[in-house]
Amino acid sequence: MEYKGYVGSVEFSEEDGLFYGKVMGIRALISYEGSTATELVNDFHGAVDDYLALCEENHTEPECAYKGSFNVRISPELHKQAVIFAMAHNMSLNSLVENSIEQAVHAG
Repeated sequence: MEYKGYVGSVEFSEEDGLFYGKVMGIRALISYEGSTATELVNDFHGAVDDYLALCEENHTEPECAYKGSFNVRISPELHKQAVIFAMAHNMSLNSLVENSIEQAVHAG
């Protein structure tokens, strides 16, 4: 699910007979639930709206999920090989990583 730039997970508790989830990609814990899909979506929207209102009330900047920047840890040897490959193909390491992830996401 997505609302106002925030992505929410969807889980189901068989024991409770409830759908539930949380906003992904930010440190703040924003959770929601519902006994139907409609209730879940409505509670998700309400939880995001409440979070944004609280941030505004406290004069704090809301966390932005998926800013497009993240750290990747790889072996030094793979790092070296990636830099050499990128340079040989007149591209930045960042472009190589972005292209590789894009291909993987669209392939699968």
